[in-house]
Amino acid sequence: MKWQSALAIYTLFWAMSVFFVLPFGVRTSEEAGVPLVPGQAPSAPHSFNPTKIVVRTTILSAVLFGAFYLNYVYGWVTAEMLDWTQ
Repeated sequence: MKWQSALAIYTLFWAMSVFFVLPFGVRTSEEAGVPLVPGQAPSAPHSFNPTKIVVRTTILSAVLFGAFYLNYVYGWVTAEMLDWTQ
């Protein structure tokens, strides 16, 4: 696998992982014990920490890409194994 392909696939895993990571650890203003700002939705997060989200996303995407790459190298699951029409 070329490094450009690996980078593109890793980027796709990273973008997908963001959506898995975003909901974890979110606290609303009510849960944090802070009064709502006028016009703020009750479900809005109290604070946003992008650094924590980027670190968690990078770790998750590295694990997922590692599993993908090991499958690519060792061929644990192939396209023929997933063809149920035969």
